[in-house]
Amino acid sequence: MPVPASQFTHPPCAPVSRRAAVQAGTIGLLGLGLDHLSTLRAAGAAPRSPRAKSVIYIFLSGGLSQLDSFDLKPNAPIEIRGEFKPIPTRTPGLHICEHLPELARRSEQWALCRSLTHKSNDHSAGHHIMLTGRSDIPPGFDPSKPKSSDWPSIAALANTLLPARHNLPPAIALPERLVHRTGRVIPGQFGGILGARKDPWFLDASPYNPVNYGAYPEYLFHHREGPKQQAGLGFRSPNLTLPEWLANGRLNDRLSLVGEVNRQRAYLETSAEVTARDRYWQMAVGLLTQGRTAEAFDLSKADPRLQDRYGRNSFGWSLLTAARLVEAGVSLVQVNLGNNETWDTHESAFPNLKNFLFPPTDKAVSALLDDLQSRGLLDSTLIVMAGEFGRTPKISGISGARLPGRDHWGAVQTVWFAGGGVRGGHVIGSSDKLGGHPASDAQTPENLAATIYSALGLPAETMPLDEQGRPFTLYNGHPIPGLMA
Repeated sequence: MPVPASQFTHPPCAPVSRRAAVQAGTIGLLGLGLDHLSTLRAAGAAPRSPRAKSVIYIFLSGGLSQLDSFDLKPNAPIEIRGEFKPIPTRTPGLHICEHLPELARRSEQWALCRSLTHKSNDHSAGHHIMLTGRSDIPPGFDPSKPKSSDWPSIAALANTLLPARHNLPPAIALPERLVHRTGRVIPGQFGGILGARKDPWFLDASPYNPVNYGAYPEYLFHHREGPKQQAGLGFRSPNLTLPEWLANGRLNDRLSLVGEVNRQRAYLETSAEVTARDRYWQMAVGLLTQGRTAEAFDLSKADPRLQDRYGRNSFGWSLLTAARLVEAGVSLVQVNLGNNETWDTHESAFPNLKNFLFPPTDKAVSALLDDLQSRGLLDSTLIVMAGEFGRTPKISGISGARLPGRDHWGAVQTVWFAGGGVRGGHVIGSSDKLGGHPASDAQTPENLAATIYSALGLPAETMPLDEQGRPFTLYNGHPIPGLMA
């Protein structure tokens, strides 16, 4: 059975200004966005031919435990190694957690970096570091809210520097922006110094859930209380319906304004009136003129067998959407697998990972590999999976916890890679015998970001411009050596 169409609701259509519609109907339809023009000025060099056409950045908000997933330490003391046992993968000598069997069967398609490190154990700072690829916290950083002085996210930079394909936004984040249960909007997801109009397109397909965690509906849980049920949670398709005044044929009339737009291009590029809404409507109207790409957003029409393979839950729906967006032409898709810091396993870590977090992740990520492979897209799509940090080597408990877990740990985490030329079955770096610090070949968030930018064909000399027109460095590290074949 397909996912019922009733599970996919549509938020109301936002108002759009005449000026936004003019831009959408001319520049957007021509496939030449305002930001593409500024990119050509900023880069000063032609992009090289990319190995990957697209990147899917899977973000595990809360912090995945390296010791309980991809870097187990079976010979360490019990208070370090935890409850899970390693199992062999198809790659000789490579073992991962017993509760990731589907990924173990596909190890020839993915690689690990077991030595990524940064210095923060704070959720907000860790998110900022791993979503921007910058270890240095910007001046005036506020962990409680995003600021215009933050570094731009990797997705925002991709949205700014990469040209649109098929009138699609270069970068989309889904299924929701990251918000803590306290209402704290996590910094690092947005345009920062680029300005709000350079934010990635947030495909808000999931209602904010401040109470529970995980892959609803079947894997919804509470860290302390176990399985949960909650009404009103559904995966929403975005509203891609043309407003009435554009749907009656007037959109084509906008093409007659091409000459005027060309004459005013310089003004349009620098005008303070070019808001985020203008940018989104430019893209949305372009999407709506091409029915095939619009269908990428509508999971109610997806093959039911494919839905079953991904899993009928928010993790599966999110990664299925990502695959369809990549096929349609989006360059970078950031997929947040769990809001409200779902992977923050301070307590009951082992039953929660075993019962609620690993099963939908193992299934959905494996299905993503198979789906992209079957569509001939895996070689041209780099997939990255990481969180804001790892977890402490030593198991501990917090006040009131029924069962123990692990605390925040920026000193080392494992990052998972696949597709896009990645050497399958390969491991970059290692952690020490307790899984607490890099033992060899330490890598940084800057190197992770450089790996993504390089895969997308952005030249190392690229100098984006901040909102005041000042250039800054895109590459603050180098692509991870030995990762690509």
